[in-house]
Amino acid sequence: MRRRRFLASPLLVLAAGAIAADDYPRVVAGRTISFPRDAGAHPFFRSEWWYITGWVRDADANRFGIQVTFFRNRPRVAESNPSEFAPRQLLFAHAAIADPRHGRLRHDQRAARSGFELAGAAEDTTAAWIDDWSLKLAGDAYVAAIAARDFRFELRFAPAQAVLLEGDRGFSQKGPSVENASYYYSQPQLAISGKVAIEGKDANVSGTAWLDHEWSSAALAPESSGWDWIGINLDDGGALMAFRMRDHSGGTLWAGGTFRGPGGTSRSFEPGEIRFTADRRWRSPRTGVEYPVAMRVGAGGEEYALEPLMDDQELDARASTGTVYWEGAVRALRGGREVGRGYLELTGYGKPLTL
Repeated sequence: MRRRRFLASPLLVLAAGAIAADDYPRVVAGRTISFPRDAGAHPFFRSEWWYITGWVRDADANRFGIQVTFFRNRPRVAESNPSEFAPRQLLFAHAAIADPRHGRLRHDQRAARSGFELAGAAEDTTAAWIDDWSLKLAGDAYVAAIAARDFRFELRFAPAQAVLLEGDRGFSQKGPSVENASYYYSQPQLAISGKVAIEGKDANVSGTAWLDHEWSSAALAPESSGWDWIGINLDDGGALMAFRMRDHSGGTLWAGGTFRGPGGTSRSFEPGEIRFTADRRWRSPRTGVEYPVAMRVGAGGEEYALEPLMDDQELDARASTGTVYWEGAVRALRGGREVGRGYLELTGYGKPLTL
């Protein structure tokens, strides 16, 4: 099995499904998402990921962001070949730590074909792994073990509330056509506990995380140039997911989102109810790309101001996927008061996303 370093974002893998989707199952409205089955892999679909982002704090009150993602991709290559070496399923993993003391992201990545029990994704539960990197559902909690080049973590993510079905009961439309959609659920307000090691120094940490699990065969419309996405854990126990797909002029092609109140009641938003507006931009000194790292996000009748934990949370993947994007920890404020924390993802700002 060959392994190489790889860097990707969840929606980049989803974007690949816009090509030759007729060879893969389609995402259709009305399908019931059920557990524990849908916590596992869906290997016939083109692409899939399990994506955890969160904020943690150590004993010295230092705050930093953590992120780990496992991707699965079905390339439809050598599927009739009985050899274990045949790349019937590809696995990718990406992990990052956003520490303001360092000033920019620490990140690492892995890639492998599924096989020989060295890499894979289970179908009956959440369990994805590449060598000594893994994300697994153990009992009622997720456990992530990552051994990166200059950091490592062993973290447990315990649910504090029920799964949140995004869109229409898990059917999440990503463009004007119903063909551009994914199956999508989230697990907000995960309680984090465990250890993080940076530059050889171990620290016990605690905090709150957000998990997304999404699978699709063709999600992005050809008119899309990129997207903005947020997943925010609110301090009152609520949760907000919102996204917009941008067209080639920078306007909104499509948008959506879901809000869960502190009492557990949730609602989905129509495209016209979601608004993303730039408040402040930051230009990368390495790539020259400018990102709206401080944003105002309107969802229904509420508006949140997003401020980054630090400006430099850019991911430069030109050596692998050929893309550059921004993905980082943000604080959510309303009326000048902090009301939550989460992650913001910005793609397609250097140039329109092409794959």
